[in-house]
Amino acid sequence: MNAYILLLIAIMSEVFGSSLLKATDGFKKFLPSMGVMIGYGLAFYALSLSLKTLPLGMAYAIWAGVGTALTALVGIIIYKETIDMKKILGFLLIIGGVILLNIGGGH
Repeated sequence: MNAYILLLIAIMSEVFGSSLLKATDGFKKFLPSMGVMIGYGLAFYALSLSLKTLPLGMAYAIWAGVGTALTALVGIIIYKETIDMKKILGFLLIIGGVILLNIGGGH
């Protein structure tokens, strides 16, 4: 499977798991807690497979940066968290960093 597809699976799984953390109520609720464990398990597995081809620093930075931005968006959309100029600037910086890593990073 393509390394970037695996990285995308890792990102989406991490966002899924992270987004359920709030719903676990401190891991007191079974189904959300299982979702967190499954999401993170799949995320790390897919990330490890992507690292057979992709450089560690670039892949991890993309995984963490895009995952952070998407999880923050889930917080805004699902959990009705507020958005302000600082968050917008943070999103833009993350996106800019990922772009720079892909432009400047090679294999």
